[in-house]
Amino acid sequence: MTLVDRDPQMRVIWTDPVTGKRGYLVVHSLVSGLATGGTRMRAGCTLAEVEALALGMARKTAVFGLPVGGAKGGIDCDPKDPRAPEVLRRFIAAMRPWVDAHWVTAEDLGVPQQLIDEVFADLGLHQSYHAAIRRAPDVEHTLLRVRAGLNSPVPGGLLLGDVVGGYGVAQCCLGVLHARDWAPDRTAVAVQGVGTMGGGAAYYLHEAGAKVVAVADAKGTLYDPDGLDVPALLDARDRFGEIDRSQVPEHVRRLPREAVLSADVDVLIPAAVSFAITAEQVPHVAAKVIVEAANTPVTEDAEELLAARGIPVIPDFVANAGAAAWAWWLLLGRVDADPVRSFQVLREEMLAKIPPLLAAWDAEGVTPRRAALRLADDQTELNRVAEAEGRTLLSIP
Repeated sequence: MTLVDRDPQMRVIWTDPVTGKRGYLVVHSLVSGLATGGTRMRAGCTLAEVEALALGMARKTAVFGLPVGGAKGGIDCDPKDPRAPEVLRRFIAAMRPWVDAHWVTAEDLGVPQQLIDEVFADLGLHQSYHAAIRRAPDVEHTLLRVRAGLNSPVPGGLLLGDVVGGYGVAQCCLGVLHARDWAPDRTAVAVQGVGTMGGGAAYYLHEAGAKVVAVADAKGTLYDPDGLDVPALLDARDRFGEIDRSQVPEHVRRLPREAVLSADVDVLIPAAVSFAITAEQVPHVAAKVIVEAANTPVTEDAEELLAARGIPVIPDFVANAGAAAWAWWLLLGRVDADPVRSFQVLREEMLAKIPPLLAAWDAEGVTPRRAALRLADDQTELNRVAEAEGRTLLSIP
């Protein structure tokens, strides 16, 4: 068993005393006494789901060489439920010993960063990165740097902290294009999900000249073989990530929601929900490469079948790790509130990660997941040796 695939160090199951909703915290691993991972909220969230996500976070931090372990929080509650914000507040309050000293959390499915920061402020913890920030020699200076980075405006009127994850996915896709020598303007892309991650990926791929021909939200798939006007579609979203069809041009085809998965494209980006591509759907997948922007959107057996068909899958713990990696670079002072610097570092990191994964696929038939797990396990072993020798891994300015 590899180090990053070992059993979690801790599982907490919580029941909300007011609504009876269940919440879960799974700490997969601690490095430097810390673990990082967002808090999600969705109806039907399970302990097994949160365990898998915590493992994914451990893999992300290891692949990117971050001095922190992996964790995840999850609440079985519909984020549209009017009681949801208070359920989140009670959950974080119950997890206070961990969020105070060990668990660095952030936004995730159903939980925007602004809301979770409000909860932390109510608890007197200032910001959801509190467990790491409190270790800085000048807490106020680090807190100001983190807040400035998260709230730095980028072109389009959005904030850096809201778009950096999607930007990272886009750069991962561009790494695929570079490795395959595909020209962006001749590359067709389909994106399932137009929330923070999928919408950001679609926007930055469109900006790079790629043809985003299909996007899907909960209402269905929108398709235009000549390329969609991605910025206009994103402007037509509501707060739940659904596009107002009255603002969509008539020539854009309305297709069933599942049609995005079988679109005839070069790159398919499942960015909506876990387990979106199952073994039953594999025969219908027409993409040449799949880039996982959601967490575990391709099931294990589906990935094996896709590999047999010659379709590589860039795993989520590489493709969607940009937000987590950037947050730690911000904490560690590698980046600051300058979006240009943040985008440059993330672009360089992603463009360096992808070619070796596809080279291993081309030369050895090793899937990108297995190749990336080698990197993660190597880094985890380096962390273990460093901690055993008493060397400091975490230094926050």
